[in-house]
Amino acid sequence: MIISGKKGFTLVEIMIVVAVISLLAAVALPNFRRAQRQAQANVCIANLKHIDDAKALWAIEEGAASSAVPVWEDLVPDYFNRAPECPAGGTYTLGAVDEYPACDVEGHELGE
Repeated sequence: MIISGKKGFTLVEIMIVVAVISLLAAVALPNFRRAQRQAQANVCIANLKHIDDAKALWAIEEGAASSAVPVWEDLVPDYFNRAPECPAGGTYTLGAVDEYPACDVEGHELGE
């Protein structure tokens, strides 16, 4: 007995599915990357706020002037278990107690 009706997908149907998936990926990936950059900036800014708070506490406890510049050894391990790291790979600069700490990645700024 020979079955004449073969079951399966045609090449055209497979190409349409691949085209739809490609279109969805082209729309979704830029949005995903933008969301990832924004999340990294938010984490970095939160880190900068913690660093600023730790500098203020250090200055109060040490009786340091507002122009004093702490180093990481002054803040770790008393205020941090380890030095915070920018999720985008940036480097933090502590600065003086009366200045905001800074990150060298564009858009990662603490300012009120």
